Amino acid sequence: MSPRLIFLSSSTFQSSVTRFILRPAPSFLSNSHHQHHFLTKRTSTQSNTHFPKSTLTTLTASASVSSMASSFYPEKARVPPAAQPPAPPITKFKIALCQLKVTADKERNILHARTAVEEAAEKGAKLVVLPEIWNSPYSNDSFPLYAEDIDAGFDASPSTAMLSEVASLLNITIVGGSIPERSGDKLYNTCCVFGPDGKLKAKHRKIHLFDIDIPGKITFKESKTLTAGETPTTVDTEVGRIGIGICYDIRFQELAMLYAARGAQLICYPGAFNMTTGPLHWELLQRARAVDNQLYVATCSPARDTTAGYIAWGHSTLVGPFGEVLATTEHDEAIIISEIDYSQIELRRANLPLEKQRHGDVYQLVDVQRLDSE
Repeated sequence: MSPRLIFLSSSTFQSSVTRFILRPAPSFLSNSHHQHHFLTKRTSTQSNTHFPKSTLTTLTASASVSSMASSFYPEKARVPPAAQPPAPPITKFKIALCQLKVTADKERNILHARTAVEEAAEKGAKLVVLPEIWNSPYSNDSFPLYAEDIDAGFDASPSTAMLSEVASLLNITIVGGSIPERSGDKLYNTCCVFGPDGKLKAKHRKIHLFDIDIPGKITFKESKTLTAGETPTTVDTEVGRIGIGICYDIRFQELAMLYAARGAQLICYPGAFNMTTGPLHWELLQRARAVDNQLYVATCSPARDTTAGYIAWGHSTLVGPFGEVLATTEHDEAIIISEIDYSQIELRRANLPLEKQRHGDVYQLVDVQRLDSE
């Protein structure tokens, strides 16, 4: 009996956190007749068919690779099987990452964000990404004061009202960073995605709350005021299928793996890493999520304000599917414009065919939400 490592995603119907289960699984190769079938097939092909030597070598290698892949069941490494996204209307486009300075003046923050989005669109961006908590100072004291009831409509949520209006006026898609959201007696750290028609396409509540304690460096507990989200978020847009994470979500590779298995071509992480973890982990995590899943990763941070209670690292970045940094900046305010070309995903997945090389006989990623909905 070989162990099977199963990654279970968070789900609306089950646990609100990603969890691991390690349990024994029956071997797919325990049947000796099954193993002999592949050996016999390869032997008979070589002994009974007459081909030129070069052709025979190619066929033998091909058969060997095929039978090898069948023996470790790569298609079983994702449960349900990995999904293919629909072809987006646009496969090559400009993305803008708006690294903005945030103040205690909410109205100013909203106007400033709008101005940045407009400037990004003028520069040709079809997708604009804003930072984490762009309408409020990043603090547990501020979250309740600046929170908006998104579900109550635009009158109760001036921040999302602006995003909807500007997305429609400029005919662009906006990944609206995140803002504190009030829902009943709970607060969330929430990202809203708006399409070119101005409609809300998706809402992601931060799943992994930022609770850390590095003595002498930084201590922060989002869980003092915020509630964790329970649902992974992928959304089909005019610029492809996008997975959404917020800041600390990037540390959990299971979520990115799940998004890749759902067919995401791009993962956007609005995030505000700090001066302790930022220099060491920010770029490292982005490149790891991108190269492991062979897709694009975009991050957007607030600009650094050394007078603030929480000082952001900055360095908003776009990473390509080969782990290459395509565009980045330092810590000041900036609008980064870069290009995404989804044909690069196909190229890199052909270069490194990881999807066909996974061992479904050893481990599985189980998307609980998708599984329960089928």
